[in-house]
Amino acid sequence: MSFPAKITLNEVGPREGFQFEGIGQPQKISTPDKVRLVEMLAETGLKSIQMVSFVSPKQVPQMADAEEICNSVKQKPGVKYSGIYLNDTGIKRALATGKLSMTGKITLTASETFSLRNQRRSTADDYAMQQKITALYKDNGIEVVNGSIMAAFGCNYEGPVSTARVLALVENLLTITSEGGSKLRTLMLADTMGWADPELIRRNVGAIRERWPDLRIGLHLHDTRGLAIANVYAGMQEGVDLYDTAVAGLGGCPFAGHKGAAGNVCSEEVVFLCQQIGVETGVDLPALVECARFAEHIVGHALPSKLLNASLECRMPAATAA
Repeated sequence: MSFPAKITLNEVGPREGFQFEGIGQPQKISTPDKVRLVEMLAETGLKSIQMVSFVSPKQVPQMADAEEICNSVKQKPGVKYSGIYLNDTGIKRALATGKLSMTGKITLTASETFSLRNQRRSTADDYAMQQKITALYKDNGIEVVNGSIMAAFGCNYEGPVSTARVLALVENLLTITSEGGSKLRTLMLADTMGWADPELIRRNVGAIRERWPDLRIGLHLHDTRGLAIANVYAGMQEGVDLYDTAVAGLGGCPFAGHKGAAGNVCSEEVVFLCQQIGVETGVDLPALVECARFAEHIVGHALPSKLLNASLECRMPAATAA
């Protein structure tokens, strides 16, 4: 399959990145700096920015200021601002801000062990929670159109995840949304612990497309083992046109079971790749790199982005006359 003409980036750095910084410690990054980064990102051409998590401040202290961030960001017209929530309490908090794009989304996990560590629920309990969340969305007039599968390619606790397991979870997501009066339109496959490789991307995306050709597929790719950008390329070869990315490679997964958990694929590296192969993103690359520099400045340590120390030009120089 040929590359899509254009892809959509959902910037998750402000949410996933900042909640990972100093995990288990008091809030490290100031609210004004978080707000400033979100506002800078909105000026790059990005149309979707995930700002915050509505999770327990005791478990994730870096997101204790979620409501304050939502109320402080000067929103740019045409940009979708969102957050995440793992339970009904989180959804209620997000709704109460009145500041977020509240598209209905439910999430299941391919690993029982990871579900217990990350959501503190068994997979059976998580299924019931997604039904409860779907009902809550319905009560608030929000249709559930998005679904996600965490640890969709493998788990540090349980090992590889089979394609059959992924397909079964897609069936579950479709069942929950259908029973709740909605229709799933987009499916995000999350490589939460960095197990994916290009062939696995092609296999899972192809299997889902074969059974549900009308379902839009997106990818959420952590770079723990250095294959995230290769997996983006493989996804584009399969026609995938939706990606979660993180400016400067911010973030990681605090419940992945090892200290090397990396953040999502770098936003600016994906934009650079697309620029080189002729895929449109609508994003100003130099402006995005400046956002990455600011992100590195406010976290106070080096971040993974290779473009922070490299030229944005990648063309052969013109030949000189003999």
